[in-house]
Amino acid sequence: MPVHPEVENAIKGFLLDQEKMAEVVERMTKEMKMGLAKDTHPRAVIKCFVSYVQDLPTGKERGKCLALDLGGSNFRVLLVVLNGEAGVDIQSKSYVFPSTLMTGTADELFDFIAASLGDFCIENGLENESLPLGFTFSFPCQQKGINKGTLVSWTKGFNVPGVVGKNVVELLQQAIERRGEVRINIVAILNDTVGTLMSCAYHNRNCRIGLIVGTGTNACYVEKTVNAECFENYQTSPKQSMIINCEWGAFGDNGVLEFARTSYDKIVDKVTPNPGRQTFEKCISGMYMGEIVRLIVVEMIAKGVMFHGETSQKIQNRWAFQSAYLSDVESDAVGEYRHTNKVIRDMGFMGNNEADKINLRRICEAVSSRSAKLCACGLVTLINKMNINEVVVGIDGSVYRYHPKYHDMLTMYMKQLLKPGVKFELTVSEDGSGKGAALVAATAAQSK
Repeated sequence: MPVHPEVENAIKGFLLDQEKMAEVVERMTKEMKMGLAKDTHPRAVIKCFVSYVQDLPTGKERGKCLALDLGGSNFRVLLVVLNGEAGVDIQSKSYVFPSTLMTGTADELFDFIAASLGDFCIENGLENESLPLGFTFSFPCQQKGINKGTLVSWTKGFNVPGVVGKNVVELLQQAIERRGEVRINIVAILNDTVGTLMSCAYHNRNCRIGLIVGTGTNACYVEKTVNAECFENYQTSPKQSMIINCEWGAFGDNGVLEFARTSYDKIVDKVTPNPGRQTFEKCISGMYMGEIVRLIVVEMIAKGVMFHGETSQKIQNRWAFQSAYLSDVESDAVGEYRHTNKVIRDMGFMGNNEADKINLRRICEAVSSRSAKLCACGLVTLINKMNINEVVVGIDGSVYRYHPKYHDMLTMYMKQLLKPGVKFELTVSEDGSGKGAALVAATAAQSK
């Protein structure tokens, strides 16, 4: 049964061809060069922030560290014991993050984190130890040092006043000291992509890229220190490498991605807390994919193309179509609809029309394949920039982990774009940013 012509027409803007993908790589390469260079950095949209992490793990790291991971919709505290060659022991606890904190006050946010940290330490009998802590903070930060990170802007639905422009390490350290329960020294702040890269590199020496495709998207990679012009010692540093936190979600904020966007993207952008920002991220990440699908479905209903033109209360609600639904729909084998039926019921439709299911699947596939194509373009840009022939990419995030086809799509599109002979491996980063934060903290604490 063919897909309805109106559906094909609605999704054609998502079907990026080889030529458009090559154009994305070309434009992204140019924007990244601007981010790295000192004189163009202030006006660059891909900021390419210096992470101050110059040492990749050796596998010999030792010590006991705490790690804190604030990534968006989740928040974890970890105790990580690095035993050199013997491996790593991790105890962790996830805390339910009240959504009110995403738009509350700075004190409420950091007091909640400090309280959870205190509870964790007391539960694990650590209240009398003075431990170094690595803080994974997954929002755009400009670093002035390994333990100094100034928030540039909130993303992923957060909008806490009074934090932008401040050193978040200081805000958390003050909250810990206000409570006075535990002695903790925050020795490193890092982005979740850096944590993912470090964690993966601990097991795999060839890991040079850390990628997140979840609620949001971002990547980091290993650059030559001499190219990291925003690092004050870029010409004199004895260390050859510097991990660069790209903050690639903002790619396109200056209009260079318009040729790859659709009218639906523009509608989604308008209803986010940060319109006009994080353009690339809004085309890729889990926070937005479901809403894009919902808008197309609502339009198809209005045209009488799907569900006999009958709507439901739920499909009319913004953000009601979860991105997890794309994974459900696309996990059904062709001609089978067990998961699709459940999604359709969840959205308040009683219909059992096969044409609706085929159309819904086609819409989901268009949105998720564009996400994977753009992500592949980003990875290819980084691999070309490093000019290496073999690389491992450490990946984390709900979209990569749970979408049934995402890994295969990324692999396929990267192969289409890379120069012949370049070998790459995509691997899921276990205990990603938490273990990575501990590795960075262990190295930072030892070098003091």
